[in-house]
Amino acid sequence: MHVEYAKVTALGDREDNQDRAAVVVAEDAAIMLVFDGMGGHSDGARAAETGLAVVQDLFTSVRLPVFDPLGFLYMALSRAHDEVVALGGDLAIDFRPRATCAVCLIQEGGSYWAHIGDSRIYQVRDGRVLSRSRDHSHVEVLIQEGAISEEEARDHPMRNFVECCIGGDSPVPDMSITVKKPLEPGDVLLACTDGLWSGMTDEAMAAVGRAGEDNLAENLKELSLKALSVNAPYSDNTTGTALRWLATGNPV
Repeated sequence: MHVEYAKVTALGDREDNQDRAAVVVAEDAAIMLVFDGMGGHSDGARAAETGLAVVQDLFTSVRLPVFDPLGFLYMALSRAHDEVVALGGDLAIDFRPRATCAVCLIQEGGSYWAHIGDSRIYQVRDGRVLSRSRDHSHVEVLIQEGAISEEEARDHPMRNFVECCIGGDSPVPDMSITVKKPLEPGDVLLACTDGLWSGMTDEAMAAVGRAGEDNLAENLKELSLKALSVNAPYSDNTTGTALRWLATGNPV
């Protein structure tokens, strides 16, 4: 696999960082992971760390490329959910650890996306957002129904209300899993928590794909700093992973 990749996380205007992220690159596949511990619930950081560890361990234990990518993503997030539910087994339902997440599996010239909640995945091509995941949130429902615009959603009072997450109740939560999305040389994939995309336009997010040799880490850092500035003095933990699909050259 010929890729360039980077990761960033920042505390923002919070007392602790409950986000967790990783990029794992092997010869025949790669996976991008972001988990956002929900601050309104007990031990969100532990929920995010547990969820990430489960999916990462499963990825490193299977034969690559993954034979059934969609089945793998469903199984991995279901198992992560079960492990996070178990963390709060002795707590009242309203106080159990929870997290949102986004997972992007890259192999055989394409990517497969899975997410729960409002952690997002973007695909950037030629300086614009080609596609992005749609949040499991009340505001996203309003957008899809035409009740509000994307611009109005950025300042909506319920923009942080998610409709599903890992942890909490035992039943497996709703999750969105995509079929293969083909990649072209120079495409950039971005998986991030809501602290990175909140308040940002798609045009601003597309800056992570700015062309240039070995500049992906700098692009991601600049995007994070812009998000922190836009959302100050109430910025959230701001975390993202990025991967550029390359046509030639050695893996970075």
